[in-house]
Amino acid sequence: MRSSSVVLIALVALAAYYIYIPLPSSVSEPWKLMLLDATFRGAQQVSNLIHCLGLSHHLLALNFIILSFGKKSAWSSARVKVTDTDFDSVEVRVFEGSPKPEEPLKRSVVYIHGGGWALGSAKIKYYDELCTVMAEELNAVIVSIEYRLVPEVYFPAQIHDVVRATKYFLQPEVLQKYSVDPGRIGISGDSAGGNLAAAVSQQFSQDANLKNKLKVQALIYPVLQALDFNTPSYQQNVNTPIVSRHTMVKYWVDYFKGNHDFVQAMIVNNHTSLDVGEAAALRARLNWTSLLPTSITKNYKPVVQTTGNARIVREIPQLLDARSAPLIAAQEVLQHLPKTYILTCEHDVLRDDGIMYAKRLESAGVKVTLDHFEDGFHGCMIFTSWPTNFSVGLRTRNSYIKWLDQNL
Repeated sequence: MRSSSVVLIALVALAAYYIYIPLPSSVSEPWKLMLLDATFRGAQQVSNLIHCLGLSHHLLALNFIILSFGKKSAWSSARVKVTDTDFDSVEVRVFEGSPKPEEPLKRSVVYIHGGGWALGSAKIKYYDELCTVMAEELNAVIVSIEYRLVPEVYFPAQIHDVVRATKYFLQPEVLQKYSVDPGRIGISGDSAGGNLAAAVSQQFSQDANLKNKLKVQALIYPVLQALDFNTPSYQQNVNTPIVSRHTMVKYWVDYFKGNHDFVQAMIVNNHTSLDVGEAAALRARLNWTSLLPTSITKNYKPVVQTTGNARIVREIPQLLDARSAPLIAAQEVLQHLPKTYILTCEHDVLRDDGIMYAKRLESAGVKVTLDHFEDGFHGCMIFTSWPTNFSVGLRTRNSYIKWLDQNL
């Protein structure tokens, strides 16, 4: 009896040790976040083991685990009709709010889910619930795109999928089929989905052949650049859930089918050192000492290496491509973008990407709403239902939908 008690106490202690990580007191519901992070870390470690055993790619294994927790079939309610179909051979899930006699034409949002370009699905419960709520509360048509993921495809295939599906949807006959007002269409996405939304928005703003333009773009804690992994938010939140700096750099390398041996060098900015000429012209476009307020920069210092590893950019030139990093786009590209909403969270390595993009867009004459949540963490907006329900999840979702309601 005594030995079993000792074993139980040891197991409890080990579990507590695994779950506990130091978090700022200002983060929303820290113990619940620790449990969520521990679950995700556990899934990552299992998938890495599967990869090491040669059974499957670690991202395929991880995505299988994620989808097994909540993939939902298309299910319509009295208020929202949900349909799985394809737009130009790209799978989409369409959510249609109930028609109103006084509004024969609906507004619409093209939504792109997050997941590091490698994880998640438009059909997972988190995004299914988000898009259902959006369709109902906005009385809108929400097109959630099931783009292909790493390692099936790599950059820029994800962008091509989103472009194809969105262009198909923007055709007059398709908009008519779904009773959508061509002048009230927006594009949106979270995390890597925010990256894709920003890239597509930039591309569409320069497309003279596109008759129906996007009215707004709404970017939720978007990932927007891979040149500086030592912005204040990367330094402050280096190991904060749910995406650490190391994890984010690995997502970038996987997106480009790059060499994982480069990860540690990129973490210390060796890929954009002063002797890497290709990056010199772009560094000024994300100079956070001028783009971020002093309340954000605090006492953090820029990490600019004198000498680094020029081989990284030579082998992964996609790092300097504005399609992958919309923050580094030229000013003449930014000035044609639509009204923009950017949501950022204090406890997120990507916080400063969004804040810097807002500043650059404002300087280009674009109307921008920057919506910052001091207790927010990366990914929080999709965590709104038990057992992963966070108060900041509901508040961010409500604030986001309110902005869409007022501006779309």
